[in-house]
Amino acid sequence: MPAQAPARPPSRPPLVVTADPGLLDELLRLAAAAGAEVDVAPDPAAARPRFIGAPTVLIGADQAQACLRARLPRRSRVVIVGGERAVDAVWSLAEPLGAEHVAVLPTAEAWIVERFAEDPVQSDPGRVLAVIGGRGGAGASVLATGLAVTAVATGRRTLLVDADPLGGGLDLVLGWEDIEGLRWAALTEAGGRVDAPALLAALPHRGDLVLLSFDRDDELRIPAEAMAATVDAGRRGREVVIADLPRQLDDAAVIALGAADRALLVVPAELRAVAAASRIAATVAVHCTDLSVVVRGPAPGRIKAREISCALGLPLAGSLRPEISLPESLERGEAPAASGRGPLAELCKRLIGELMAPPRGEVAA
Repeated sequence: MPAQAPARPPSRPPLVVTADPGLLDELLRLAAAAGAEVDVAPDPAAARPRFIGAPTVLIGADQAQACLRARLPRRSRVVIVGGERAVDAVWSLAEPLGAEHVAVLPTAEAWIVERFAEDPVQSDPGRVLAVIGGRGGAGASVLATGLAVTAVATGRRTLLVDADPLGGGLDLVLGWEDIEGLRWAALTEAGGRVDAPALLAALPHRGDLVLLSFDRDDELRIPAEAMAATVDAGRRGREVVIADLPRQLDDAAVIALGAADRALLVVPAELRAVAAASRIAATVAVHCTDLSVVVRGPAPGRIKAREISCALGLPLAGSLRPEISLPESLERGEAPAASGRGPLAELCKRLIGELMAPPRGEVAA
């Protein structure tokens, strides 16, 4: 029986950022002509959580200045759109905003219809999975690394992003501390303006796994622009992006969560851990609607995974039984889940399968 091709990810609609009712009506009319739906945000604050994940962003001339002031992250496929007079007033903002095109209506109507009609899935944008610990030492970094290793083992090109500056370093979890390549400091110096293929080629990598992590003496802060460039490069150049995020969300973590297709909160099966995780869950849920919990054993008080799920008000993504050999293998520099056996590997296989599954009603190619 031939191997089944990986499922194509579900598409997200283009994002339109405008508070001009006349311009919005025109763009909705053009989207309808293209047979496409669009996502609408009236201002940069509403647009920010969806800005990176959208296949294309059309910024109305009325919101161009506001988007620049809001320091929305740079990304590809951004268009400024409006009537001739409105566009003339903001034409100089195209380069600072990173806009690739300026569309003047009504002249550019046919061109915009073509942009709306494009199938964003044709470019197979990568799926983004964020992992966050419900408390310190929850095991989020090990799970994130195991997920990345498993994704590669199932034939998917993967980017693993270490975005937790206090996490100790995913290069150590992988046993990659001696592999040459760019770290966060170099990307930060570039101001987020990078070529996606060049970035992925310059990062530490083995086979189909690419890692972006910290140097030991790096400044413990990731600019939002650098994270936006990284996620954009990952979605365009990889099939899977796994991001290990800090519990205290900074601007970079918010960008990653806004682009994430799913987020996992890792919670030890302990009462105090659940109490700590409840505060983190409330913050994360603001930025990613698909949030679920992974419960890690052992459970000294015999608290059950389902009870933790109910207490947090989150779906249960899975439970992770203790794996006695895991700490020793990590000390030897062996990547988690690399053997493909054990509770962690089995959980990672299922989670990656769910991440790449087609939406309901679709059949994999």
